[in-house]
Amino acid sequence: MTTDLFTPLSLGTLSLPNRIVMAPMTRARTTQPGDIPNQMMAQYYAQRASAGLIISEATQVSRQGKGYSFTPGIFTPEQVEGWKKVTDHVHQANGRIYCQLWHVGRMSHESFHDDGMPVAPSALSPDAQVWIVDPQTNVGQMIDCPLPRALEETEIKDIVADFALGARNAMDAGFDGVEIHGANGYLIDQFLRKSSNQRTDAYGGSQENRIRFLVEVCSAVAAEIGADRTGIRLSPYITQRNMADDEIIETMLKAAFELQRIGISYIHLSEADWEDAPTIPEQFRHDLRDVYSGTIIVAGKYTKERGEQLLKDGLADLIAYGRPFIANPDLPYRFANKLALSTLDPDTLFGGSGKGYVDYPSLQR
Repeated sequence: MTTDLFTPLSLGTLSLPNRIVMAPMTRARTTQPGDIPNQMMAQYYAQRASAGLIISEATQVSRQGKGYSFTPGIFTPEQVEGWKKVTDHVHQANGRIYCQLWHVGRMSHESFHDDGMPVAPSALSPDAQVWIVDPQTNVGQMIDCPLPRALEETEIKDIVADFALGARNAMDAGFDGVEIHGANGYLIDQFLRKSSNQRTDAYGGSQENRIRFLVEVCSAVAAEIGADRTGIRLSPYITQRNMADDEIIETMLKAAFELQRIGISYIHLSEADWEDAPTIPEQFRHDLRDVYSGTIIVAGKYTKERGEQLLKDGLADLIAYGRPFIANPDLPYRFANKLALSTLDPDTLFGGSGKGYVDYPSLQR
């Protein structure tokens, strides 16, 4: 049987009606103060419930893990109650939703930290910016990240516990599972790369030590909620944010071997989506299949046709779409009926009202 985007798939305890995933996308629409998910967010996600699986926007597991204004958390009772609104609406619309658990590490801003310093494996600059809202004007803009401080080993253990608690809170909030954010230059990714991790203890140096934090987080989350409800996002070929590393592919494959041992339900590859971005070599996809037998999700600049070709070749099981889902809440319907796709308004990506968020039209009746 030929596999296409509309072939059902079992993912852990879930039965997915199609292979179209809504990728995690930061939209910064929480209620303040407290970074609390709200009714508008519930409407937004429910509108897109025809996806085989929704992966929520990145959600910080602690106050320390925050890096952008107005992003949601899942570490306070108010945040958990807010997320319940979201999951209830998605399930009422016959959808399925995972919560993406996040700690940004050095990709942060001084205003979120009592000492003005984000944390990281080592005190190295990310040479990057985060989206910060000015409290006086309520207008957001991209701001340079400050120099972080290096984490103490006891603090690393605390962050592992924060991820496990975040997973438990996600289950209490009604999510169907969690995705651990280990990609795009955030904390787990920072530990994986020698370019951002110059530690000489058990969490740095050799590749085995650099994957230790990822393994501990995934093991803790799997022990808390079950490996069959646990996925992870990785970005082996992304080099922005001072993350270039000539050993990262070998390191990622070592990590994938450990993820196979833990038994997590999927690996989600975050592929660069800008015009001149590096492409993932087919050999890496085969190498990953050799060491990891679970479900593989890919996300990048995929069209319907390119996604289906990867499914046909057996090199992915699910295709995630990000920006197309913003402007097309009925994306699976449009794919199935060969309908034109609407274009998103880039000025409304981060923060604001329902404009450019819940007002995109659906053609599905």
